[in-house]
Amino acid sequence: MTPVPYRVAARRVDTADTVTLGLEPVAAPIARPRPGQFTMMYAFGVGDVPISVSGVLPGIEQTVRGVGAVTRALCATEMGGVIGLRGPFGTAWGIEEARGRDVVFAAGGIGLAPLRPAVLHALADRDSYGRITVLIGARSPEDLLYTAELDRWRSLGARVEVTVDRADFRWSGHVGLITALADRVEAGPAGAAAFVCGPEVMMRFTAEALVARGIAAADVRVSLERNMQCGVAWCGHCQLGPLLLCRDGPVVPYESAVPLMAVREL
Repeated sequence: MTPVPYRVAARRVDTADTVTLGLEPVAAPIARPRPGQFTMMYAFGVGDVPISVSGVLPGIEQTVRGVGAVTRALCATEMGGVIGLRGPFGTAWGIEEARGRDVVFAAGGIGLAPLRPAVLHALADRDSYGRITVLIGARSPEDLLYTAELDRWRSLGARVEVTVDRADFRWSGHVGLITALADRVEAGPAGAAAFVCGPEVMMRFTAEALVARGIAAADVRVSLERNMQCGVAWCGHCQLGPLLLCRDGPVVPYESAVPLMAVREL
């Protein structure tokens, strides 16, 4: 599949190593991604990498952390520069299926990026959902994403709780693991749906805390990350047990993910 050229129409530096790119198609666009899906992003002349979609506007937003040659090249792309996209690929959060229910979003670090489209979807259709709770954890205040948006989410009816692992005297918020925020969830546990994204160990313990709070394990979804290269379940690099995550994930029910996540940690 040939990558489709997209022009960088907006560029925002989120943290020291993370940039959000607003992308507009040069010609015919790719299909509109659903919340939770990803694309293969190309830095022409360098390579490609799977990146979750962090927003769907008239164009597409993607939040990229520079951790390798391709992602650093993407982060360095200036306004007007051209990158390539293939996709969208993978499964979605299924936020539409949670209409009429309380919803909980729990994000660790850059895991807020894949969750952001689902949060925005729920807030844009506010009357179709019950209570909306967003739990956010980061290593430090400097690592938090979308800080300028959080008060707007609150004004639209979401309860947003933020914690950091470590902070200095300038931080007046909560310090500690995101699991400690589970008791702040405003939801009727028996009827709530939860969506969790972040480092794998964070997802396991956060999902366990939400289940202990009363949310059914079958109503918790997580997003798994593996070495996705082709995006169409051909190469097998993203195999995890019986799943090819570029096709069967990245979003999977927590119940299905538990045994697979445990095997990987042995």
